[in-house]
Amino acid sequence: MYFGILIALVPLCLGYLIKLKDKKWIAKINQSLSWMVYFILFIMGASLAHLDNLIANLQNIIFYTCIIFVCSFGCNFIFLVLVDLFLPWRLTHTSQTYESRFKMILESLRVCIALILGFLAGLLPLFIWQYTENISEVVLVFLLLLIGIQLRSNNISIKQILLNKVGIATTILVVITTFLGGLIAALILALPIRVGLAMSSGFGWYSLSGILMTEAQGPIIGSATFLNDILRELFAIILIPTLIKRYKLTALGLCGATSMDFTLPMLQKGAGVSIVPAAIVQGFLLTLLMPILMTLFNYGML
Repeated sequence: MYFGILIALVPLCLGYLIKLKDKKWIAKINQSLSWMVYFILFIMGASLAHLDNLIANLQNIIFYTCIIFVCSFGCNFIFLVLVDLFLPWRLTHTSQTYESRFKMILESLRVCIALILGFLAGLLPLFIWQYTENISEVVLVFLLLLIGIQLRSNNISIKQILLNKVGIATTILVVITTFLGGLIAALILALPIRVGLAMSSGFGWYSLSGILMTEAQGPIIGSATFLNDILRELFAIILIPTLIKRYKLTALGLCGATSMDFTLPMLQKGAGVSIVPAAIVQGFLLTLLMPILMTLFNYGML
C-alpha cells in the first residue's frame, strides 16, 4: 500500500519543484504525456496475455467480469451523470479541444488498438515480458514527474491540490456508488456480499487488486477483479473525449484511482489544467482506500 502511494507522490512532488517558462518545452511535455498513455496501454495488453489461468477459466472469468463491471461502472456512470446534470462543474481554464467527432473516435480507437497490439505481442515468447511490471513502474514515474512539471508551469498551487472539495466529493460519490454496484453484482452471482464489495473496491488499480483478490478468493475471482479494473481504466479513457466537455464530474469519477496517473493526461487534455488538482485528490484518496477496504472485505472485517 505504502509503495503504491509513494511511487505516485514522490515523482509528482519532484516534478512540481521544476518550473518551466518556455512554451516549447511545455508543448513537448504535453506530447510526451500523450504517447506515454498509449505505451502504458500496450504494456497493459501484454500483462493481460500472461494472466494466470486465463484460458482454463475463461468462460467463468468473462461472466464474472461482465457482471461486476456493468454493475459497478454502471452505478458510477448513472449517479455521476445525475450530479453533472443538476450540479454542473464549470471550469475557468482553457482546454485543448478535440477538433472533430472523427478525431474523438480515432482517439478511442487508438486506445483500443494499443491494448490489442500489446495483448498480441504478449502472446509471443519474449523474455522482456517478465519485466512488464517494472517497465510500467518506470514509465509511471516519468509520467508523474512530467505531470508535476506541468502543474508548476501552469501555476497550480499546493493548496489547490490538497484542499480540493470537488476531488473529495467525487471520491465519496465513486466509493458509495461502486459499493452499490458490488452489492448488486454479488446478488446476481450468488456470492457473499463482502466478496462482491471487495471485487468492486479496486477502483481501477488493477496491478494490486488482482493480486489481493487472487490470494484471498482464488484465481477466477482474482482474474475477474483484475479485468474489471482494466476495463474501468480502458472505458474511462475511451469515454473521456466524449464526456469531458459537458459531463466533467462524470469523466473524472469514472477514472477512479487512475485519475492521479494513467488517465490524468486525458483529463487535462479535455478540460484544461484546472481539472488536475481534483483528479489528483480523487486518485490519491482512492489509492489510499483501495488496499484497506479490499483487505477488510476479504477477511470479513467489514
